[in-house]
Amino acid sequence: MPEIANPPSVSRRGFLVATAALGATAVAGCGRDAGASSTAAPRDAIAAVEARRPHSGRTVSTTLTAQRTRVDLGGTVADTIAYNDVVPGPLLRASVGDELEITVRNRLGRPTSMHWHGIALRNDMDGASPATPDIPDGRDFTYRFSVPHPGTYWAHPHTGLDADTGLYFPVIVDDPNDPGRYDEEWVVMLDDWTDGVGSSPAQIYDRLRKTSGAGHHMPGMGEMPGMGGGGRAPLGGDAGDVDYPMYVINGRDPRNPTSFRVRPGQRVRIRLINAGSDTAFRVALAGHRMTVTHTDGFPVVPTEVDALLIGMGERYDVVVTARDGVFPLVAAAEGKNASTRALLVTAAGTNPPLDFAPRELRGRLGTVGSFSAPPEASFDSTPADAELPVELGGSMANYRWTINGRAFAQAQPLAVREGQRVALTFRNSTMMWHPMHLHGHTFQVVGADNRPGARKDTVAVLPMQKLRVIFDADNPGVWMLHCHNTYHQEAGMMTTLDYR
Repeated sequence: MPEIANPPSVSRRGFLVATAALGATAVAGCGRDAGASSTAAPRDAIAAVEARRPHSGRTVSTTLTAQRTRVDLGGTVADTIAYNDVVPGPLLRASVGDELEITVRNRLGRPTSMHWHGIALRNDMDGASPATPDIPDGRDFTYRFSVPHPGTYWAHPHTGLDADTGLYFPVIVDDPNDPGRYDEEWVVMLDDWTDGVGSSPAQIYDRLRKTSGAGHHMPGMGEMPGMGGGGRAPLGGDAGDVDYPMYVINGRDPRNPTSFRVRPGQRVRIRLINAGSDTAFRVALAGHRMTVTHTDGFPVVPTEVDALLIGMGERYDVVVTARDGVFPLVAAAEGKNASTRALLVTAAGTNPPLDFAPRELRGRLGTVGSFSAPPEASFDSTPADAELPVELGGSMANYRWTINGRAFAQAQPLAVREGQRVALTFRNSTMMWHPMHLHGHTFQVVGADNRPGARKDTVAVLPMQKLRVIFDADNPGVWMLHCHNTYHQEAGMMTTLDYR
């Protein structure tokens, strides 16, 4: 039986044992062949890359049903859509080289897909059309692929506005050779929530498109002062377009938060995933400093921070040594004057008042520029063979967002060839920040003075910022490059990276 994304406290060894149980889960019959009907890349090219990936000989299988349901978000019941009737959906866990065999049963009344965010998998299993055709209503589809890298990942649909619903779940890939210098592990999914408790995503998007000035003065679309728990604007001004009625951690609001219980003195690895659609979260654990160890699955030089800024689609792994008491993990919705929380519990105590803001929120803030990859996770000094400009444009007045002057329907693909070292230079000419996500690859941020930065697949590009990243074109296919703000993506800020 699959694990649930908010499990009780278990040891790292317990998680690995539970993975074996997940691997035994039965798979329902699929409605079409998992490798069929792809326009992604020639089968021989995909097969050649797949052969170079590690293979453990082990298969992890499960079945997920996407359907309408009612979920309890901590006292508020939402009529939404979810996987297997829970939010987040069941935790999927595997080890490097394992084959995933995941059957998705679509009972939504419309097409859907499942994108494996951050995993450098085979192109025809990416879960984004045209690489993987969408799953028709009433049909089943089995995704089959190996996982090449350890890390913290997640899955969500890549169809319309469904990313702003309950359709998401965490994916953890373990490294069998990692000694795991921690005692317990806590998977934390952050989300901004409206579906079933406020305006629907479709209603929000319709208002954004019809109202001049992006609707910041409409009911349910609040003022965005650009501050968030710290008295400064690390996102460069306007923090987002939507003021949500609720913010949740692991599917619970701050009035009735989830709790994670450990013993005082234990080292806890916290895997933070921002599944939100329009909200960056500033995250701090009261009474603790956090040591950041990974971002987007790859290691960073361990760095101590008081708080972390996490954009949509980003993931950070941190380690803390648990103190004695009850400590809220607070996620402040950056620029939106709201927050949510979960609790780290080691002893008797009480949940602080809802307006409690730990002092760590105003301490040293970790952002992408705070971290760098160690040598073993960095690209070598090979110069770029291809320099590709990625101009981020758009207008709040008519809510149209573009890459290189074109919305997605008219996009001109970015062309690469297998084996190239590629540089993307993002230039953001808008007054909004954009978390840019590349499918199927990881890139390295190039910092000031060409200093190697963090290895990532999603990075925040601030207003009027120029940001350069490099990656190796080693995974043939048709891959999406887009803003991970659900509404910006739907309004056109997406293109493809095509292998020629």
